[in-house]
Amino acid sequence: MELEVRHLRVLCAIAETGSLHKAARQLGVSQPSLTTQLRRIERALDGELFLRERTGCRPTPLGRTVLGHARPLLDGMASLVAEARAAALGPRLRIGSTASRALPGWLRRLRWRLPDTETSLLVDVSANALLRMVAAGQLDVAFVHEVEGCPLRVPAGVEVRVLVEREPQFVSMARDHPAARQEVVDLADLAGDRWMVDPSVDGEWAGLRRVLTDAGLDPAYLHGDYHSAASLIATGEAVAPCQPTSGPRPDLAIRPLQGDPLGVRLLLASAPGVDAEVYADLRASYREAALRVGAYRAWLRRQGSPLLGAGQAG
Repeated sequence: MELEVRHLRVLCAIAETGSLHKAARQLGVSQPSLTTQLRRIERALDGELFLRERTGCRPTPLGRTVLGHARPLLDGMASLVAEARAAALGPRLRIGSTASRALPGWLRRLRWRLPDTETSLLVDVSANALLRMVAAGQLDVAFVHEVEGCPLRVPAGVEVRVLVEREPQFVSMARDHPAARQEVVDLADLAGDRWMVDPSVDGEWAGLRRVLTDAGLDPAYLHGDYHSAASLIATGEAVAPCQPTSGPRPDLAIRPLQGDPLGVRLLLASAPGVDAEVYADLRASYREAALRVGAYRAWLRRQGSPLLGAGQAG
């Protein structure tokens, strides 16, 4: 009997689960069938590979030697299959992102510059989840934001470039909110309001609480996603932090906060070897989205931001 890839999968499944019963379930076969396969493999190698104990199975010295060769072979085979499938499908770019108004422009630029590349997009509220997907080879790039004071967990092997070192977070409120009469709002003017926050956004809940506590505020909170929050904000039930690239709405007022207490860092994470122009396309798209909004454009002008480009600062 010659060992085949399927035999190596059997051995690795038994080692990983520590049980013939669990390995059989993982492989989708019956336990008697798996036991028979293991005996055949052991006969072919002329030695016992696992000790069967009351608590499960553990590799013998010979078993550990065989497994040490089996795992790299299976990993190599999986990589070969993945690369072959990717080559058959043609070039592709798998993008992940937290919510951003820069996404439409970024996708448009990528399609124009890479017409033969299949581009896919996955939007997720969790920046850390997207970073893990880049590390696992499930995404090529991820555009994420990092809440100030709540650093993201960047896996080893993931390359990160800073798009914007600090993007201020504005506040969204009802159009008839008293504070909406001001061009820049002080947190004290929102002392009596409830704040809407999405706790599933990495760092959002902790970052907002810290800023409000530092300002001496102890407001009530509503937990929910920001898309469904708009109707509550428009009717005056809550206020919420929002991206400065948020466009105007007839029922909402979006204003900068005095002193810019809330901020995020915008990052592009990628697998090694991703085209550097992907970053340039994103930066151009973000600039386009930023300059489209009058309040953010005015804020950038006050800061003398390089995003404005020559002739627009000051």
